[in-house]
Amino acid sequence: MTQDHKRFIMHLKVLRAQRGWSQVALSKRAGLTKEYIARLELGQHDPSLSTLTKLAKALKVSVGELLE
Repeated sequence: MTQDHKRFIMHLKVLRAQRGWSQVALSKRAGLTKEYIARLELGQHDPSLSTLTKLAKALKVSVGELLE
């Protein structure tokens, strides 16, 4: 796992936590499964651009901000 991937995972977790959302809540808002969100946060998947777009939209941030 690269440093960029680790940074993305931490930022995703922080953004989700700042909103007080569970993985289930984020998955519903993003149109993804809870299992997929869990695997993303464990670093078991590299998200596609379409997945990043769904996550960013759900979290109300840009894709660029999500990847910071």
